[in-house]
Amino acid sequence: MRKLFVLLCIASASLLMAQEPNMQRADNSFFDPTRKQKVEEVYHFGVEYRFEAGYIQNQQRSSNLTYPDMFLHGARLGATFTFLLPRHFSMQTGLLYSLAYGRQEQHWRSLDAPSVQTEYILHRVLEHNLTIPVRCFYTIPLWKQLNMFFYGGPQLHIGLAENDYMETHLSDKNKEWMQAEGIHVEPYDRMQEELIRANIQLGVGGGFEWDRYRLQAGYDFGLNNQVRLSNDRHMWEWGWYTSFSYRF
Repeated sequence: MRKLFVLLCIASASLLMAQEPNMQRADNSFFDPTRKQKVEEVYHFGVEYRFEAGYIQNQQRSSNLTYPDMFLHGARLGATFTFLLPRHFSMQTGLLYSLAYGRQEQHWRSLDAPSVQTEYILHRVLEHNLTIPVRCFYTIPLWKQLNMFFYGGPQLHIGLAENDYMETHLSDKNKEWMQAEGIHVEPYDRMQEELIRANIQLGVGGGFEWDRYRLQAGYDFGLNNQVRLSNDRHMWEWGWYTSFSYRF
């Protein structure tokens, strides 16, 4: 009887020891601060739609007497479409409308009294344009929903109208000479008579994105002469902008 009791005690102890967890084999990697979890990156193809509005400053650079060098300040707004691609790349296009205004005095020496009197034309230019960008974007994730991005690519600047509401402060001799040289002395639309509407530009820029909001800035370089059918007269239009956009 005593032997049976001893055998039962030994069997019970063995069973309890078998049910106890082996603490030496426990996985403590959860508490290891050097452990890094590998997160597999997933690419989401699709299209993002944004509304954009911002400030623009265009610069007209000229090499002739008809158009003085001038800065035009204004605003633009429109919609853009972004096509998402792998490896943080994307392509963007859209349609943007801009309205800009510039004011510049163009001084002339008087033909009546060349050593005393200076005459001038006050140019007040109002410019309407449509812009179609084709941009390649690269996005760098920074923290949570904060991203930084850069872009580059061409855009087509389409001139709708460029009205020069000029005021002339000239003598009769100067007016006659300018008209003989083909220089305008009356208000007119430059796009209707002298400038081509297509302005091809190449731009670079960048900005930051938080959730659905973007703040960006860029500069665009004009590549082609805008003066129509002329070998001795040239005008290029460059510009920079800063804008805010919202993704729907």
